[in-house]
Amino acid sequence: MAHSALLQVPVALSVNNDVSLRKSVFKTNLVSFHEKSWSSSPSLDFRVASSQSRARPVVCMSVQQASKPKAAVSPLSLEDAKEPPMHLFKNKEPYTGTIMSVERLVGQNAPGETCHIVIDHGGKVPYWEGQSYGIIPPGENPKKPGNPHNVRLYSIASTRYGDSFDGKTASFCVRRAVYYDPETGKEDPSKNGVCSNFLCDSKPGDKVQITGPSGKIMLLPEDDPNATHIMIATGTGVAPYRSYLQRMFMENVPTFKFGGLAWLFLGVANTDSLLYDDEFSKYLKDYPDYFRFDRALSREQKTRNGGKMYAQDKIEEYSDEVFKLLDNGAHIYFCGLKGMMPGIQETLKKVAEQRGESWEEKLSQLKKNKQWHVEVY
Repeated sequence: MAHSALLQVPVALSVNNDVSLRKSVFKTNLVSFHEKSWSSSPSLDFRVASSQSRARPVVCMSVQQASKPKAAVSPLSLEDAKEPPMHLFKNKEPYTGTIMSVERLVGQNAPGETCHIVIDHGGKVPYWEGQSYGIIPPGENPKKPGNPHNVRLYSIASTRYGDSFDGKTASFCVRRAVYYDPETGKEDPSKNGVCSNFLCDSKPGDKVQITGPSGKIMLLPEDDPNATHIMIATGTGVAPYRSYLQRMFMENVPTFKFGGLAWLFLGVANTDSLLYDDEFSKYLKDYPDYFRFDRALSREQKTRNGGKMYAQDKIEEYSDEVFKLLDNGAHIYFCGLKGMMPGIQETLKKVAEQRGESWEEKLSQLKKNKQWHVEVY
């Protein structure tokens, strides 16, 4: 399959209209489709841009939305299905995809390494936003000699059209799982994450075994294009939200014109750990009436009480507004490590009690109304 050529050009960018990043150089991918060129979001030095974008409070401003050109997508037949594709490829007969690119997403001061990985599935493994692929890493399962490794599930971080808008790729946000011996402090490769290291170490052209797609709980409800979507993520849990936001703000999808509110809460360790911050900052600039973005940087920001700032602390800051939106039918999503949920649940319970409400009853109602979406691992 022939792929469109990528052209790298330096561009100048102004952040917040008053800060010029003179020394920053961005890579812009120009992808040609049907004799039109579309520019994907530039890859940005997170340390510079993120620190600047945090300088002003994030609010939903009442300004007239300018008309922004969006990327053409194809094939539009991907919009025709009434139900999401499910389990097209099983564990015993996976689809063989091809690694297209692996790009480090985080800066030098981020704890650990997180990569953006694009896989070519040739249009044979279609999916919807919010679904996952299974990946079978190469090699033998040490616990079951003679058998392949177990399948690892990864949330897809791109829309059904993929990063090249042609319906033939899927993207993943993968953090390399590395184990350090608590006594020696040294890395023990034998205990490192098999699949995450395979993906982060892979090179363009490498083959990868894909199963799926799977998952319905995180599908983006599109029956009401004016709905509110509150998205809460820790780390790589931001993956499905990237796909939602691309569909809402980057792509020209004739059957889906988003006119609601998307509100993203992202918790990471520090500025260098921010994921897709360039894309999200651009949406914030281009669609201030439709997108809000709050970052929780646990190693750089403090709560009012002087503690570390986590995602649940950001939610608590805006708790009255969040609860009012939920009362009005907003969808709320949680994606990330399992450890995020107890703290968030405790915060929401405390806020509910302060409002004279029973959190158990409210949670039950949110689930009944299909407003509550959780995917943790």
